[in-house]
Amino acid sequence: VQLVESGGGFVQAGGSLRLSCEVSGLIFSINVMAWYRQAPGRQRELVADITGRGKTNYADFVRGRFTISRDNAKNTVYLQMDSLKPEDTAVYYCTPAGLRVDGGHYWGQGTQVTVSS
Repeated sequence: VQLVESGGGFVQAGGSLRLSCEVSGLIFSINVMAWYRQAPGRQRELVADITGRGKTNYADFVRGRFTISRDNAKNTVYLQMDSLKPEDTAVYYCTPAGLRVDGGHYWGQGTQVTVSS
């Protein structure tokens, strides 16, 4: 499984970013895909996930501000982030939520999101 995240960057509070994650090495359309994030000194945490048919789930701290979506034809999952806050600063990762390797999730290199106040 290969995961390539992109779209991160530096943005002011209140701004928007759209993250993308290109996935290969699995049957993308049947897998639940998730976005996680990890801020310095904190554990990695679930941000949102989406089933193959498009049912979504959000952490309370992003509900109403972030939107997860996917394009099964492109093997890509997205995270639209609006109304960004400084506390959203983190490295963002995507992963196939139900798959494990060596007891843990598959991870890509992540993409850095920095929100200034």
